[in-house]
Amino acid sequence: MEAISTFFKNGGVWMYPILVMSIIGLGVMIERFMFLYFRHNINAQAFMHQIQKLVMGNNIDRAIKLCNSAQNAALAKVIKSGLTRANRGPDEIQNSLEEAALEVTPAITKRTTVLQQIANIATLLGLLGTILGLIAAFSALADITDPEQQSKMLVKGISVAMNTTAFGLMIAIPCLLAQVALSAITKKILDDIEQYSVKLENLLISRLHGGAGDNRG
Repeated sequence: MEAISTFFKNGGVWMYPILVMSIIGLGVMIERFMFLYFRHNINAQAFMHQIQKLVMGNNIDRAIKLCNSAQNAALAKVIKSGLTRANRGPDEIQNSLEEAALEVTPAITKRTTVLQQIANIATLLGLLGTILGLIAAFSALADITDPEQQSKMLVKGISVAMNTTAFGLMIAIPCLLAQVALSAITKKILDDIEQYSVKLENLLISRLHGGAGDNRG
């Protein structure tokens, strides 16, 4: 802890705005990972395999109940929307799926670029601290004649320069890595919605054209 305190103190005033960026970044990481990975993420292939079996067996109500059991997942919400229009016309089924997909997309993609922006700001703040630290160091060489005082000011300026750069990068790199991971999860969820909503649409339209009776339960 003492080493961390010394590192932070030697970085000067510019360590504080970088610290603020780190707190915001950590909050966004936790919220997005909880929201995407633990709430909206689902084993889409297994889920849709069960939905397909139920639809082909004409058990639409059971398929809807299966969606309700995973109602927090975005894919389940979209699939449920299509299933509730299973006995309507093809256009209504398609419109329902598209509308549901449009409704869930903003929540999934929300704050997807925030971590990249935080990483950029933290890096720039570190760079600003570096430049100002070097300016202070060279000013000490130019303005101070006492060698001992000059040496102290030079060391202080270089400390500010190096520590702010290091701290900025320490915040930026994890933010960018988290951004990559979150973007991959987001893309997977959106791809699953697009792929399986089309499959469900085709399945329900084929069911209508096949003239299957409505044997719910």
